[in-house]
Amino acid sequence: MSSNIRTGIIGYGLSGRVFHAPFIDVVEGYELSKISTGHPDRKALAQERYPAAEIVPSGKEIIEDPNIDLVIVTSPNTDHFRWAKEALLAGKHAVVEKPFTIDVAEADELIDIAKKQNKVLTVYHNRRFTSDTKTVKKLLDSGLLGEIVDYETHFDRYRTDPRPWGAWREEPLPGSGIFYDLGSHLIDQALWFFGLPTAVTAEINKQRPWAKADDHFDVRLHYPTFTATLKSGMICRIPGATYMLHGTNGSFVKYGLDVQEATLDSGAKPVGADWGREPENIWGTLNAEYKGVKFQGKVESELGDYREYFINLRDAINGKAELAVKPEEAREVMRIIELAFQSSEEKKTIEL
Repeated sequence: MSSNIRTGIIGYGLSGRVFHAPFIDVVEGYELSKISTGHPDRKALAQERYPAAEIVPSGKEIIEDPNIDLVIVTSPNTDHFRWAKEALLAGKHAVVEKPFTIDVAEADELIDIAKKQNKVLTVYHNRRFTSDTKTVKKLLDSGLLGEIVDYETHFDRYRTDPRPWGAWREEPLPGSGIFYDLGSHLIDQALWFFGLPTAVTAEINKQRPWAKADDHFDVRLHYPTFTATLKSGMICRIPGATYMLHGTNGSFVKYGLDVQEATLDSGAKPVGADWGREPENIWGTLNAEYKGVKFQGKVESELGDYREYFINLRDAINGKAELAVKPEEAREVMRIIELAFQSSEEKKTIEL
């Protein structure tokens, strides 16, 4: 029996190609055994990059393979629940791309199945492992900013025209739209930093005239002493601050996106000690006074490293570590998504 975790990846779109296959390929303890895709160009690229992996037309060939230990689900959101459920029932561990599912009920069912099957179930909330999020977490844990009085985060883009083909996220399907796609990141980050809020106020809407699914949101998570504002739009030529935190001792403001996605998208392998290092021009700015010491200037960003997610997953599967991204945490993200849609539709604040 192989000591490596034999892994099958369902789907080879952006997620499978950029966020999963390169890491299963390089992180010790995994074997990239199968990739499923029915798309000819994607099949050719997968075969070129991973000649030792078998490329199959459907996720069914992965689920039904008794040699597969771990299934990574990178299908469209509407199929997350189906594939994850089939994988768990077939005795596999499962990683599900974010958002976890379409709703809380599906998330609860998957968590129950994973417990009954005694299998690891986790969700790819990879932005806990970006340079900016790791830097903010370190700042918050240090107490340097004092008591937080305001928090704001943006995930802004600029695209005024529809995608030319195959953009299921822009179709009016369950789980489509920018809030499921990018909101799930921003919610997970806020819950990781601060825990569950006491209430949610949200405006989720369409700004582009042709849009069939939401392409803008402004969501407020209400905490006892401050509000966390989560914003994203597709008509933002100048993006808002990735992070803006104000505390009783000082403020931290950060612009720019973690460099890993663009580096991976260019075909680079996630290797080396300098992987995920941000250029100085997008380091965040800190202005604070802590225990009488005043500081104003750039803060070197932590190294972003998605490898940490897969190292932790490997160790959790092997019983050597606690799972970093627990399915119950991803379930709470789904809960906030549901409450935010309710708030937006009813135009009122919803208590948790």
